[in-house]
Amino acid sequence: MSDLKGIIPLLKPPGFTSHDCVGKLRRILRIKRIGHTGTLDPSVTGVLPLCIGQATRVVEYLQELPKEYVGTLVLGKSTNTEDADGEILEDRVVENEISEDTVHQVLSSFIGTIEQIPPMFSAVKVNGVRLHQLARQGKEIERKPREVQIYEIEPLSMALNQDYPEITIRVKCSKGTYIRTLCVDIGKKLGFPAHMKGLQRTASGPFKLKDCYTFERIEEAVQQDRIAELLKPVDLALEKFPTWVVNEDQVQDILNGKKMRLDLSAPEGQLLRVYSHDNQFLALYRVMYEGKKEWGKPEKVFRDT
Repeated sequence: MSDLKGIIPLLKPPGFTSHDCVGKLRRILRIKRIGHTGTLDPSVTGVLPLCIGQATRVVEYLQELPKEYVGTLVLGKSTNTEDADGEILEDRVVENEISEDTVHQVLSSFIGTIEQIPPMFSAVKVNGVRLHQLARQGKEIERKPREVQIYEIEPLSMALNQDYPEITIRVKCSKGTYIRTLCVDIGKKLGFPAHMKGLQRTASGPFKLKDCYTFERIEEAVQQDRIAELLKPVDLALEKFPTWVVNEDQVQDILNGKKMRLDLSAPEGQLLRVYSHDNQFLALYRVMYEGKKEWGKPEKVFRDT
């Protein structure tokens, strides 16, 4: 199967790290060249696109696309990991009922650019050491806040009339957003300790839950010699970039990585998906200007895709 290329949207099961998922798929497909498109904690389930063969060259673009999650936050208890797997740090029964209007107002306040301090139990590296390694040694160090984008956030359900209220939210956000930390920060604005009870990634770029396959389904497809039917095309990861269709005479020059003259009036630095006249995806080109002349410079060429 060394000639396989494409993207498999995996329905990540609980108990697996993203790296575990890559390892298991390598064993199933008997191919080494596989990359994942964003780290998910072991307890988190949902959409994890895995890039196979030549598709590993688009991992960086898929990683940058927005993600969507559905998670449940619990008010009244905080933990050292910011989720349900950690040790309880604070336990305070919510005696005064919070109104739904208050929840809506607080959630709305997070839309836009926000700052997050990465949790100690995370894969972020500081001076070459991952934070979770330090956390497991009982150490806590200062972390610099990071800017992330919250595009959409809404409550899906609210159970507010109980000792430890629960709010299930849907969040569409940028790469690098910690939903655990978001839950803690929502709790702070509501005036209570909080942690994340559960989380599922429901979308990653163009891939939704409905598009995903389980490991069992993938193994079945391999046994039936139908794995190619599960592979999504490489250029699906690049849909945010405009297209440039070349004529038949230009195809070989594109595949050879030749710099090409353009007449698109595209902005400097813009990436373009390049297609042949018969809709074959050929390459990614970047727009550059030399004087007033517009050129396309090869960024990545995809032969036989």
